Amino acid sequence: MGILSGNPKDEPMHYGEISEVWAFSAKAKGMLSAYEALQYHAGDKDLKGMLEKLIDQSRKEIMECDELLTANGITPAPGYPERPEVKLEDIPAGARFTDPEIAAKIAADVSMGLVGCSTIMGTCIREDIGALFAKYHTVLLSFNTQILRMNKDKGWLIPPPLHVKRPELVEV
Repeated sequence: MGILSGNPKDEPMHYGEISEVWAFSAKAKGMLSAYEALQYHAGDKDLKGMLEKLIDQSRKEIMECDELLTANGITPAPGYPERPEVKLEDIPAGARFTDPEIAAKIAADVSMGLVGCSTIMGTCIREDIGALFAKYHTVLLSFNTQILRMNKDKGWLIPPPLHVKRPELVEV
């Protein structure tokens, strides 16, 4: 039996896994901080609900990634302090993010998260780490669909140029 043929949790992480998990945790901490701030800017209740889901998911990712790093002797990235509560009406109009801006940002973040999870899954040799990021990928895929639907329903989606003219079929 080789070093990589037993329980995956007993196998060492390779440097790529360490780097990717550490960076993912650090990014999740940044997202958590940003989403905590953006929830005070959001006025739409559906958008606020989506931000709350993203905040909860970020907390889960941070906890699980940091536990994995710590169990393998790696110090996780530091987090950011929680933000104080602010009322929407107390944020000056010129400093406030609009709901469509927030929705576009979270859509882009989730899209980048999907790519990140796929990259990590593709480079893992420990099955447990690959499965962890497959789980995150599945959650983000669900969020992606919910955010897209919300953006369409609320008229916030700005699509790229659409190809609506179809060439006519020529019969021979």
